[in-house]
Amino acid sequence: MSRIGKQIIPIPDKVEVKLKNNVILVNGPRGEEKLEFHNDMQVVVNKDNIEVKRSSESKKHKSLHGLTRSIINSMIFGVVNGYEKKLVLTGVGYSVELKGKGTHLLFTIGYSHQILIDSPIGVSFKVGKGNVITVMGTNKQKVGEVAAKVRSLRPPEPYKGKGIRYSDEIVHKKAGKMAKTTGVG
Repeated sequence: MSRIGKQIIPIPDKVEVKLKNNVILVNGPRGEEKLEFHNDMQVVVNKDNIEVKRSSESKKHKSLHGLTRSIINSMIFGVVNGYEKKLVLTGVGYSVELKGKGTHLLFTIGYSHQILIDSPIGVSFKVGKGNVITVMGTNKQKVGEVAAKVRSLRPPEPYKGKGIRYSDEIVHKKAGKMAKTTGVG
């Protein structure tokens, strides 16, 4: 049996789980998540936990077993606690501004024009001191995708470290060109 798939998922008090055919709906204090899982997986919702079962011991079903359990667990964590990714904007003259109600970011990052990023439904932004951008939401995948999209606007360059990077990312700087020394004498 899959090590991850066989683990039972506890349901917190504040979360409501509904199951209809191959669709699971998770409702919590931070929002709602929906997942349509594979026909070969069986999800059993008890009073205080969720169990995922598979129909056979094939490699495909073992993979789907762990995947389905992990996604459902992430959904429950997301509607209770939420997910967030922090990015840092570094560079002279680089700035970011929050537009709308936390749904748009306006970047000035060294191009001839400003760049406006819209967030998908369920994802919001927050800008803190020192150009720290926080991407927040209940869906782990959407939060990661939006953070990667923001980072791809101006990835950190290796010589001065300017650009957009994750807060825990380490940028190894290169030495650059060395001044040529002339031998006098």
